[in-house]
Amino acid sequence: MKRLFKTLLNIIPRPILIRMSYIVRPLLVIWLRGNRYTDPIDGKSFRKFLPYGYENQRENVLSPSTLSLERHRLLWLYLKNETDFFTAPKKMLHFAPEQAFYQRFRQQKNLDYTATDLSSPLADVKADICNLPFYDNEFDVIFCNHVLEHIPDDTKAMQELFRVLKSGGWAVLQIPQDLSRETTFEDDSITDRKERAKIFGQYDHVRVYGRDYFDKLQNIGFEVQAIDYTKTLSDSDIKHYCLAKGEIIPVVRKP
Repeated sequence: MKRLFKTLLNIIPRPILIRMSYIVRPLLVIWLRGNRYTDPIDGKSFRKFLPYGYENQRENVLSPSTLSLERHRLLWLYLKNETDFFTAPKKMLHFAPEQAFYQRFRQQKNLDYTATDLSSPLADVKADICNLPFYDNEFDVIFCNHVLEHIPDDTKAMQELFRVLKSGGWAVLQIPQDLSRETTFEDDSITDRKERAKIFGQYDHVRVYGRDYFDKLQNIGFEVQAIDYTKTLSDSDIKHYCLAKGEIIPVVRKP
């Protein structure tokens, strides 16, 4: 199973994987149903979750029903328990919309929702994150999760996010981050796909972010919170929801 998932992730383009998932997902839900683990996004329970990873496969992390990973389920719990995201009227911009969230967010009556991406079949607006076709101060909330590590000029991308976010608005800007690194690592001279996947986690990542990621966001002008929400949860909940202890949620606000 691990080898099959790794092969599919590395040889099939992501837009095609998204379309395939709509066919395969109902079969996985039936095959893996049980009561050991629960996806808090839809409340469905399973005997186990699926493995996932482009290079190093992680066991028991991909929900069969929503296709959520640890970070998605943790973010859902944070939004539900700590914010007014599901109740207050908000104009929202969502980059590279995750399947676990897309339909749910779109159906929320409190959200004026726009999805954007360069290639995702789920995008309402095809746009370059470094040159967004939106007005200044347009959105109350922005989700841009696991996108910036793909962007060569991430400073320009962060500036655009800051520009289109309203004063007083907030954003979630998750990235894969190595907290053992003080500084972010990039090396464009590494061109072999397998070597890049080994070093950067995926062949199409252009950097590994270190702890200085938060400083960079502050330099753009954001107020930054590095939230370890797993610290508020019990060990049994972390295990039951298949979360990653210590996962950081970067939440930023525009003054």
